[in-house]
Amino acid sequence: MNKQRIIILTGDKQDMTIDIQGILTIGRDPENTLQFHDPEISRRHAVIEQKPEYTILRDLNSANGTFIGNKKISEHRLINGDEIKIGPQKFRFEIEPAEIAEKIKPGSIIRFKADSEADIEGTNAADIYDTFFGAPKASATEEQLRKTQQRLQAVYSANEIITSEQDLAKLFERVMDQIFALIPAHNGAIILKDEKTSELVTKYIKAGSQSNEVTISSSIVKRAFENGEAVITYDASDDSRFNTKASIIIQNISSVMCVPLTYRKECLGVIYADTRKTTNAFVASDLELLVALAGPSAIAIKNAQYLHMVEQGYQETLKALANAIELRDHYTVGHTWRVTNFSIAVARELGWPEEKIKEVQMGGVLHDVGKIAVPDAILQKPGKLTDEEFGQMKIHPEKGARLLQDSPHLSSLVPYCLYHHERYDGRGYPYGLKGTDIPIEGRIVSVADTMDAMTSNRPYRKGLDPEIAINEIEKESGRQFDPECARAIISCFRAGRLDSILQDYNKQSGKSIVCPFCSTYINLSDQINAGDAASCDVCHKELMILKKDSTYYAELVLQAKPVDIKKTNKD
Repeated sequence: MNKQRIIILTGDKQDMTIDIQGILTIGRDPENTLQFHDPEISRRHAVIEQKPEYTILRDLNSANGTFIGNKKISEHRLINGDEIKIGPQKFRFEIEPAEIAEKIKPGSIIRFKADSEADIEGTNAADIYDTFFGAPKASATEEQLRKTQQRLQAVYSANEIITSEQDLAKLFERVMDQIFALIPAHNGAIILKDEKTSELVTKYIKAGSQSNEVTISSSIVKRAFENGEAVITYDASDDSRFNTKASIIIQNISSVMCVPLTYRKECLGVIYADTRKTTNAFVASDLELLVALAGPSAIAIKNAQYLHMVEQGYQETLKALANAIELRDHYTVGHTWRVTNFSIAVARELGWPEEKIKEVQMGGVLHDVGKIAVPDAILQKPGKLTDEEFGQMKIHPEKGARLLQDSPHLSSLVPYCLYHHERYDGRGYPYGLKGTDIPIEGRIVSVADTMDAMTSNRPYRKGLDPEIAINEIEKESGRQFDPECARAIISCFRAGRLDSILQDYNKQSGKSIVCPFCSTYINLSDQINAGDAASCDVCHKELMILKKDSTYYAELVLQAKPVDIKKTNKD
């Protein structure tokens, strides 16, 4: 069987790759191969199981269901490129080496099949675009002019809707909705070139049929993508371009259109649409409309990709800054990442929207950035601080806030940094704020920060049992902590959503290793072996599993080739 894997497409573990070896389980429970701390994901949510000839995805009676593309499934035979959705998390199933026709990878519920392209004809999409927006002929009738005006108005309105969306996932949906509003299609797909592999991957599917799979012709997609041509067939059953065994016939595809998504002479992918069991559903004017919509769609997709790239760079920069803090304060190694994960769990329990959760993540990462201004002698002191030393330590919230406040992109993170040492009873610092006068961001990080401080090990003492720490938080509710935030973290702990964040939780469980970056113990599945890849649920670093004698351990996987300082240093 070819090597199989799933790629995580969303969340903190985005772009992580997990090889499938036998059985892979997904859920909140730490015993799962892939664990997610999200209330929408059940403890044992789904399983991917390899069979001798195929691989099955099975829902384990989860509360919120398991989806392939837009369809809820109980059991599904996976095909290369299937997009899996579990709670807010999305994954893509892949088989290596890819053996789908012409390196076109299916996604959602699409299956590609190669057909003969010897007789396929197409029209240059740019020529159609120019014709659509060209001036009407002098001999045009009043009725023709009226229809032309209606079509231009429809495309203009659709373009306004498409170009107003910046979120890539939502953009795909908007593009397809506008296509279906203007063209009598049964199925449609947006297929884009992967920037890393240059393979075509289905990013979005809108299916009008009830079948579990939609099969389309890879030859049509290939022709549109490689030649920049707009392809249309009016009645596939009578079309000499397709023999009776072609997928376009077998699947009862009657009319097909496929046009390139071109941005500044770069083909980003294609838009595909078809009808089933309805002959001559598409006419030439439908192809013109599709080409007219593809132009602004390509621009919007490229812009959204740029924004996504900038956002990733922004997050990576903030994480690099957090790593610098961790390296200075090695007595509290992993603290930043555990506090971040505790804070996210609390915010989700309070019902915060996903956009705000992203802010919580960055706020947690930078909550201690002010420690950059604290002298090493104090920051790295193994024992208890004197009153004078503690006074110097207490400046770090204000120092961190000053570091962030002048940047428009970071100013929203100031409350996480400035107020996380305030107390609900007014006895905290730096301002002695009381109750709800403390911004909620600070109140969340306060309880998360204390949870980690109590349960994590230090050189001079061992961390408390989590049950004792939770009892302490319950006791301090309304005094040190906001009652709602205390209730939220207690609820998360009771539900098991904090287990894998705790530093030592997995230390005694079966096959476990300590993360070499953040010191959190990671539970390994029985299927994992030396040489396999893994990742930490807390700091999300990629790891390589190694074994010496009978003991497993991990090393960090470097993302870039180390620079040879001797060769680059001209001094």
